[in-house]
Amino acid sequence: MNRPIRLGVSRCLLGDKVRYDGGHKHDPFLTKTLGEYVEYVPVCPEVECGLPIPREALRLVGDPDSPRLLTQKTRVDHTKRMQDWAAGRLAELENENLCGFIFKSKSPSSGMERVKVYSESGNLAGQSVGIFARMFMERFPLLPVEEEGRLHDVHLRENFIDRIFVLRRYRDTLKGGQNLGNLITFHTRHKLQILAHSPEIYRAMGRLVASGKSMPKEQLFKNYHEHLMTAMRMKATPPKHRNVLQHIMGYFKNDLLPDEKQELLDLINQYARGVLPLIVPVTLLNHYVLKYEEFYLQNQTYLRPHPLELKLCNHA
Repeated sequence: MNRPIRLGVSRCLLGDKVRYDGGHKHDPFLTKTLGEYVEYVPVCPEVECGLPIPREALRLVGDPDSPRLLTQKTRVDHTKRMQDWAAGRLAELENENLCGFIFKSKSPSSGMERVKVYSESGNLAGQSVGIFARMFMERFPLLPVEEEGRLHDVHLRENFIDRIFVLRRYRDTLKGGQNLGNLITFHTRHKLQILAHSPEIYRAMGRLVASGKSMPKEQLFKNYHEHLMTAMRMKATPPKHRNVLQHIMGYFKNDLLPDEKQELLDLINQYARGVLPLIVPVTLLNHYVLKYEEFYLQNQTYLRPHPLELKLCNHA
């Protein structure tokens, strides 16, 4: 992919001084590491809806299922202002070709989960979702979203980046034409990656593609997209990875010497026990793919899901 992946992001995470106190929450991973591969579309709901810098801090108040956005001390209600602005901004973001969004955690406007909600008397009443984040996720339910805090968890980080790269490749496939042939090509390349996330949805997607000729094209691609993003949202756990790694190993049953088979099996089992990172058995499998010219596996995104420089498979 020669063009960067476009992601929406809370503007303060890029280092812009747009916070209520005039500060920022710069995240070096987003700007320096992931930033090498993405193009950000920055959004600051509070500033863009017309609030100044600096400004009185905001909080969510009332019913956690439908909280209001109030200033903490003067209790000015900015809920409608935020919602009216968000409706227009979301319409603009539909044209930005976003492959995901990274929100600012704990923000009353942008937090995607566990944002504190207070009662009218000022006591903690529960947790909710930021006003803008809720509207964004309702508008784009299949789009990958995360918070910068959760991205410090290597497993959540890997899952999010898996999703945005898969979505980008899927959209690139659609640009080549929405036809069954292109869909089969995409699905074939991503089979093992999907299997690592959800064996159940993997089987359902296989049946969907197999029945593609009997289904209206628009419905086929809609259903496939929903299945794809639902599957990728699920965590690729060590037991699921072990299943895929052993499946790949089966392609070399007539090529590997007994000691090579044992070495590979030992590495897979050590990964599954948490002794070795995933990159170790994957690297050896990639070596065998080239050595024995397994052309089917050469095109499998599972073995190269994203740039090695992101170091996402290097943790045990």
